[in-house]
Amino acid sequence: MMERKYEPAVVEAGVQQRWKKEKVFELGPIQPEDEIYYCLEMFPYPSGKLHMGHVRNYAIGDAVARFQRMRGRRVLYPMGFDAFGLPAENAAIQGGVPPQEWTEARIEEMTAQLVRMGFSYDWTRTFATCRPEYYRWNQYFFLKFLERGLAYRKAAPVNWCPECRTVLANEQVHEGCCWRHEETPVERRDLTQWFFRTTAYAERLLANLDSLEGWPDHVKEMQRHWIGRSEGVTLRFPSRDATTGEEIVIETYTTRPDTVYGITYLVLAPEHPLVDRLVASEQKEGLKSFRAEVARQTLTERTDGTREKKGYALGNTFTNPFTGEECPLFVADYALMDYGTGAVMAVPAHDQRDFEFARAHGLPVRPVIHPPGKRLIGAEMTEAYEDDGIMANSGDFNGWENRRAWEGIADLAEERGWGRRTVQYRLRDWLISRQRYWGTPIPVLYCETCGVVPASDLPVLLPREVRFTEGGNPLTTARDFVETTCPKCGGAARRETDTMDTFVDSSWYFLRYCDPSNTDAPFSPETVRGAMPVDQYIGGVEHACMHLIYARFFNMVLYDMGLVPTEEPFRNLLTQGMVSLETYSCPEHGFIYPAENEDGRCQKCGSKVTVGRVEKMSKSKKNTIDPGEIIERYGADTARTFILFAAPPENELIWSSQGVEGAWRFLRRIYDLVERWREYETADSDDQDKEIRRKTHDTIRRVTRDIEERFQFNTAIAALMELVNRLQAVTIVTPAAMEGMEVLLKCLSPIAPHLCQDRWERLGKTTLLVKESWPELDEKALEVEEVEVPVQVKGKLRARIRIAPDAPEPEAVAAAAAALGITEEPKRVIYRPGRILNLIL
Repeated sequence: MMERKYEPAVVEAGVQQRWKKEKVFELGPIQPEDEIYYCLEMFPYPSGKLHMGHVRNYAIGDAVARFQRMRGRRVLYPMGFDAFGLPAENAAIQGGVPPQEWTEARIEEMTAQLVRMGFSYDWTRTFATCRPEYYRWNQYFFLKFLERGLAYRKAAPVNWCPECRTVLANEQVHEGCCWRHEETPVERRDLTQWFFRTTAYAERLLANLDSLEGWPDHVKEMQRHWIGRSEGVTLRFPSRDATTGEEIVIETYTTRPDTVYGITYLVLAPEHPLVDRLVASEQKEGLKSFRAEVARQTLTERTDGTREKKGYALGNTFTNPFTGEECPLFVADYALMDYGTGAVMAVPAHDQRDFEFARAHGLPVRPVIHPPGKRLIGAEMTEAYEDDGIMANSGDFNGWENRRAWEGIADLAEERGWGRRTVQYRLRDWLISRQRYWGTPIPVLYCETCGVVPASDLPVLLPREVRFTEGGNPLTTARDFVETTCPKCGGAARRETDTMDTFVDSSWYFLRYCDPSNTDAPFSPETVRGAMPVDQYIGGVEHACMHLIYARFFNMVLYDMGLVPTEEPFRNLLTQGMVSLETYSCPEHGFIYPAENEDGRCQKCGSKVTVGRVEKMSKSKKNTIDPGEIIERYGADTARTFILFAAPPENELIWSSQGVEGAWRFLRRIYDLVERWREYETADSDDQDKEIRRKTHDTIRRVTRDIEERFQFNTAIAALMELVNRLQAVTIVTPAAMEGMEVLLKCLSPIAPHLCQDRWERLGKTTLLVKESWPELDEKALEVEEVEVPVQVKGKLRARIRIAPDAPEPEAVAAAAAALGITEEPKRVIYRPGRILNLIL
């Protein structure tokens, strides 16, 4: 009989056709009483082509979904597209292609690739966030947030990316640069913007982290740091309007009230609204120049602890109520409106930043906390003393330990009306306004009579007739969109031209999957009750402090509105590691990529290459591997198997051409093995059956544990490779051997589903593996009647004996004596049951 040849393209097309025909992955309606297993990956932006980061993410999720189906669960496993964003708008600017048209074409391309990979999504639930049937509900939620006081508008300094030509949230600024354009410094500008009041939920966002037992500790710690809870005191310092003499109170927030007697000056952020009232007339021109200088600085420069602190004297003073002393006022570049109150009480003796500023501006340094057994002199200090110690120069608190004085000074401030205990958060309210076209229109309009008016009819549709230029917001060019009528008074009004941050789209999309066809509401609360929370959420750790915090906040608000059953949306979280590339070093051309390495030599010059550095795959570095090329050559199953075998999900995966070849060979061995078995003699039993069943059920035990408990697909595949090795030694196909083959195909099917289904049918089976039950472990099959134990005499191997794995020592020694032909009683015995016996005679 002629053996078939493994042709992945043919195998995978045939299997996918059957899946599609039988609608095997469609879940059907969800009922409130259902116990759904909800498996979800962070949905992609449709850039047009999958990259290896996508493939890794989705291969993990698909393996989990398939495993859970075979474990008897009803699985919700959907896919959609986070489809608003700048690339589509840039395509319109550069190539004249409308964003809608560009995006839909990219969605079509990406959908075809996802289908080609064999991912088991329920495509009846798919949606794209750029379509009105989705973004109308963004607008609905905005208006609900507005009603609850959670959406508001204010003028504030914002982060502006000159490359994106839009505002960025604080979370989107990474080391002073745009999170998308990593080398573009972010600028500070003043604009009137829309915000969501995330700070109203800061304490719950923080407290609930302790309940997220299925989340990685490092992600929870990242969120704790970002939320940044601190306990301190807000203090009130009186000053005077430099023009009118009217009293002005400057509030500052400090976590060190124990140092308040050491204040020698106070700084305000240049953007602080009180600065224009506090500055003396002769200082105004200089202030204007200083503000312009600070505006040119990036956020990173302003917060860089190593650079020179710049400031400008306002020519005015304030009074320290604790000492009665008048001290000077400054503006400084290191004071920020985004943190605390935008004003900082300066204690140079006990804060290094204040110390450096004081030395640069000739300001006094007054120590009020001394190290135990030592006295500090301000003029002689070379750095700030920031540790604990004994209070001095602090009135009634002299001689106290500073930790005790912290509480005493806070009490005094509250008693005298000089301040109050305050809890502050690093988390800021979520800036959602974006000055771009391709996003959800904010559903409000502005009327001179009525003020801010919510839109009466949703959705507020994006207009098609707009002009895309190199700068500015294209929506402002759509006159018919901007100019409208007030629904309250009937007078002239204008629409808001800002659109929403695209993180709004991804903050509730997991709920829409539960009820994607609902035209009356974003989703039915009853339907959501049957599926939420998400059982397993999978995505990159880079979203820990943006998407994941926003989604948690959004879900909490909807919980308070009675729309969702739980406060937290994601029960378990898996953050997969990045995909990296091993480069090569050419003596002529330096570092080259795998595509330029041909059989160990540089394609450009023929020089012999050596292994170089490992670097992250990135489109900007043009070092990505196209999954399409791998699938075309080796098939989707090979790509999936390599990705799941190369590293545990949380670890970095280093791309390896040799690893891909290895995965291909492994799958081909299985394909060929089934072909050969069809020619083998069959029998009811064989003397190897017990050992084969033991290996089979040990594989079930290991693979089940590795997938269910740890998501360690790499060790699960290693166990299956061992089983393949054992089955290759079979020459007579018995029921025990056939059980081993069936277990192999079932356990491998979440990883390489096409090959396994094809081989399943080649064995004469007619069912779909995805509908088969996961193999049951038979603990008795793991029992070993006898094991071979090596016998050593004085450390040298002398014999091997077969005994029960738990045979007692006297029995093992007797068997060894018989094998060795000795009668002498050993002086010493070292025995490890079932493993080794060492005799010293």
